[in-house]
Amino acid sequence: MYSLNELKAGQTIELEGNPFLILSAKFGRKSQGQANNVTKLKNLKTGAVISKTFSGDNRIQPADVGHRHIQFLFRSDDKYTFMDLNDYNQFELGEEEVGDAKDYLVEGGELDALVYQDNPIGIRLPATVVLTVIETPPGVRGDTAQGGSKPATFENGLVLQVPLFINEGDKIKINTERGEYVERA
Repeated sequence: MYSLNELKAGQTIELEGNPFLILSAKFGRKSQGQANNVTKLKNLKTGAVISKTFSGDNRIQPADVGHRHIQFLFRSDDKYTFMDLNDYNQFELGEEEVGDAKDYLVEGGELDALVYQDNPIGIRLPATVVLTVIETPPGVRGDTAQGGSKPATFENGLVLQVPLFINEGDKIKINTERGEYVERA
């Protein structure tokens, strides 16, 4: 059990039967009043972000959230199929659980699954992924009117702006948090 002053960003807690990730926590005390902790929480099942103030003698239950190393196998309609690399069991997650991470999934790619009470509830991408450019217009020397970038379509359908020197077939490292070109791989 956590007490008010122990809540910190990055911890997971259980609230109303759902796991939440603490995005921010600010412990304080109002002049001679009760202590409180103003938090911003992300529901790990739905992705919804809420604000919640804990006060008084609240004891907060930690959530049993873990990670498993998995491999993305394929997509079928709005279901994504993964395989646990420890026991080779397959499982599916819907588009809601996968969220924006779907833009960076490549068949055969490895990543981590968020697991709550032994059930996968979402995925966690690595900081960067490597994707192959399948289509991009040729860069014209001296063409910097658009800031020196051009659109590129990657093997999984993602379209991002890349520098003019990038060609079809190049492998590119992409930052998954910002959705930006980092470097050639």
